[in-house]
Amino acid sequence: MADTRELWTLVRRQHGVVTRVQLLELGFGSGAIAHRLRSGRLHRVHNGVYAVGRPDLPRSGRWLAAVLSCGAGSLLSHRSAAALHGLLDDGGAPIEVTVSPGTTHRRSGLRIYRRAIAAAERAEVEGVPVTAVTRTLVDIAPLVGSRRLEAAVNAADRHGLADPERLRADLVAYAGRRGVAPLRRVLDRHTFTLTASELERRFLPIAHRAGLERPETGVHVNGFEVDFYWRRLGLVVETDGLRYHRTPATQARDRLRDQAHTAAGLTPLRFTHAQVRYDPRHVQRTLATVVRRLARRLDE
Repeated sequence: MADTRELWTLVRRQHGVVTRVQLLELGFGSGAIAHRLRSGRLHRVHNGVYAVGRPDLPRSGRWLAAVLSCGAGSLLSHRSAAALHGLLDDGGAPIEVTVSPGTTHRRSGLRIYRRAIAAAERAEVEGVPVTAVTRTLVDIAPLVGSRRLEAAVNAADRHGLADPERLRADLVAYAGRRGVAPLRRVLDRHTFTLTASELERRFLPIAHRAGLERPETGVHVNGFEVDFYWRRLGLVVETDGLRYHRTPATQARDRLRDQAHTAAGLTPLRFTHAQVRYDPRHVQRTLATVVRRLARRLDE
């Protein structure tokens, strides 16, 4: 006898979808399934996968339906996985699913990848089988630009899913994969550190182009040693060697430094070493804007 109560329990857990196999296991025969399709109580999403009650599904339901349609062991992957993990918007791309190499499924409207999936590469988010975060980042690295990839790494770090050091260690298992090189480049930017002399050599020309004279370096201001100081303008620039995972104590001390400078009427700015090395135009634009404002204040 068909177990309707168990069906609704399953449907709620599966974001509104159910498979033909599950219906049969719950006692719904082929005739009962066909009748529900004709009456609008079931709506075909993919071959052997149905929406229950209404045809429109939440995004999680569409993702799970896609994975279920591809058979046991399949995982949501690539940009779809990145969206589920909260790393990136999928940008309206077709739902992407990775299946085992021997699988021959073809599904209209889905993008299928055939590749072996290790146990460590499997995860589940909101009940949807999905590639784990490291594999997801490796998979999307050749498909998205460097800025979107950096945003995805940033999000993984911010959500506590993976930090740059852990990701770098995990990449050893992915040697030879297309996504490793671009992902390593992004990770190196995140933990890039210049020596004091290298930092000064790279930063001073940027400051000069922004209209600044040579600063005082390594001097104490308001009880703190600062990296660069323009006394006449009241401008302090600090640089952080590591963009991510500065300890809570270090972050708290940085805030105290900035607050002390602000309370004393100074203007504190903070850049990362990576910005100085890889994005000097941003640093220059920011400095130039602040310099113009401070110069106007002096002229008043």
